[in-house]
Amino acid sequence: MLNYLLRRILLMIPTLLGITIVVFAVMAAAPGGISAQSLVDGMELEPQSRQALEDYYNKLYGLDKPAPVQYVRWLNNISPIGFERLADGSLGEFSLWKGTDLGTSFRYGRPVTDMIAERLPITLLLNLISIPLIYALAVGIGVQAARQRGGRFDVTSNIFLLGLWSVPSMLAGVLFIGFFASEQYWRWFPTAGLMRRETADQTFLPLFSSFGDVFISVICVALITVALISAAVSFSLKKRQYAGLAVGALLGYAMAFNLHGQAFGLLHLLLIPSMALLFRLLAGLNNMALRIVVVGTFAIGVGLTLSRLLGVEILQGGYLLDRLWHLVLPVIALSYGGLAFLAKLTRSSLLENLAADYARTARAKGVDEETVLWRHVFRNSLLPLITVSATLLPSLLAGSVIVESIFSIDGMGKLAVEAVQTRDRELVLSITLISGLLTLVGYLLADIAYAIVDPRVSYD
Repeated sequence: MLNYLLRRILLMIPTLLGITIVVFAVMAAAPGGISAQSLVDGMELEPQSRQALEDYYNKLYGLDKPAPVQYVRWLNNISPIGFERLADGSLGEFSLWKGTDLGTSFRYGRPVTDMIAERLPITLLLNLISIPLIYALAVGIGVQAARQRGGRFDVTSNIFLLGLWSVPSMLAGVLFIGFFASEQYWRWFPTAGLMRRETADQTFLPLFSSFGDVFISVICVALITVALISAAVSFSLKKRQYAGLAVGALLGYAMAFNLHGQAFGLLHLLLIPSMALLFRLLAGLNNMALRIVVVGTFAIGVGLTLSRLLGVEILQGGYLLDRLWHLVLPVIALSYGGLAFLAKLTRSSLLENLAADYARTARAKGVDEETVLWRHVFRNSLLPLITVSATLLPSLLAGSVIVESIFSIDGMGKLAVEAVQTRDRELVLSITLISGLLTLVGYLLADIAYAIVDPRVSYD
């Protein structure tokens, strides 16, 4: 296994070189290419100033050299082993450890390393929230659909997931902002960014006016959560469905008549039955764990709303709640496509393994269906999910480009769009290098997970 890992890590080097060569060649072959003249176009400068600026760019970035020489020059800068770069842009002595320099951005005039250090954590935050959310929901929905093959939940979830998979994230992001962040409909979430300006001066956690307000909020959330989860666990299917219909209808009524500036119309008529049917479906979930998670999340929101109605005053929302509030719409826009695909994949993989010979043999020995599912079938069904997980991180990084641009989030995705638009070669190549590295690491982790899940897989 160790030899295999070393080979894979060493193979990453030529793979990354190939990726950067392709990107560099495309930029160099594009109309206009990358030249000092293209960088100063659009600037209202006198001829002498323009020529001086072009000479500066040529000296700093070597843009007057042939394309292969420019690429080797960039490769020498990012490599820890190579020729040291002097202050005037020329090359100095050869060194076995000179450090890595990703260069200076054409557009911003700042070190690329500093810019990526600012933007990368934001994109990683979005993805670190999205990936566990996608897998948790997808596995739960897929298992439930496979257990009830041909049933109501299976048919309904298939239609719903197919609809989610069909909606492009660009359109979904615009619709989210239009409906849930607009004064015209529901102003529930912010339209852009990850935090309000005034939040930087606030405490990390919410600040209440008194300890009594904290006590009331905790009691409200605890009582509502215990009551609803107890009902979700103890009520029969028919009682849960009736309760879901009632709660969904009330919520739909509240949403319909809280539309800002909207006359009574088709949207009002559709909201009440749609929310009622959605909550009826959620209340009818047979998977106990999934039902508790859904009801518990809803109960926390109801408890917090009730505490506010009782007069609880929050002086400051705090940094944490404000950040979570800003993350809701971007995370949903980034996650729903992967959720739909993985849930369908989980269902098909489970159905295939449930019909396999080893599952039938276990049933013939008298093993109950729950044990067959979780001890025999589920582990083998994880292999396709692991395969997909290797491509999930690259796809989320690509999705971040769209989501961050729509929601004006200053992450790697938005930075990549700006770099391509301005032909910022240093920035484009650095982002490509980091994205390629993360992708290759994802494939390597998937191979390791294969060996952990399936003992038959060996790389020795």
